[in-house]
Amino acid sequence: MTSDPAGLLREHGIQVTAQRLAVLRAVSAQPHITAEAVTEAVRSEIGAISLQSVYDALGLLAAKGLIRRIQPAGSAARFEDRVGDNHHHLICRSCGRVVDVDCAAGAAPCLSAVDDMGYEIDEAEVCYWGRCPACLAAAATGIATGAAAPRPAAAAGRPPSRTARPSRNRKPSPSH
Repeated sequence: MTSDPAGLLREHGIQVTAQRLAVLRAVSAQPHITAEAVTEAVRSEIGAISLQSVYDALGLLAAKGLIRRIQPAGSAARFEDRVGDNHHHLICRSCGRVVDVDCAAGAAPCLSAVDDMGYEIDEAEVCYWGRCPACLAAAATGIATGAAAPRPAAAAGRPPSRTARPSRNRKPSPSH
């Protein structure tokens, strides 16, 4: 983020408010932050703010291209201020840590579809899934890391398996 966040907001035609500045600073301070964590950071900086106000500010900042919204399968949306490139993400299946990784093949959109179906592709969103070095080391030694303990798939940012995902329109059938 620029050293003058107020100027950045003005450059993009956004009215400068304490709430928007605090949201922008929170996203800049912690890449891949959730809206709930942004809310906590903003409240600690400026006091009372509603979750809806945070969502509104995040939506506006993302729409204006100042921040990027990503939503890994089975995970809450996350926000980052690394914009202007088409980087991808590595996500740990055990602790949920998300880190940036540069584009898979160079210039955006990074990947060429085998059949673009007539679409003009201008972006590719890629998430690599696996386990981070700390979780791998912990698994090898049997020692818990300082990171969060392994969580259910959805909480860890891991997509649920296709067989475990119930239909949105039907109740899941009981397991035998």
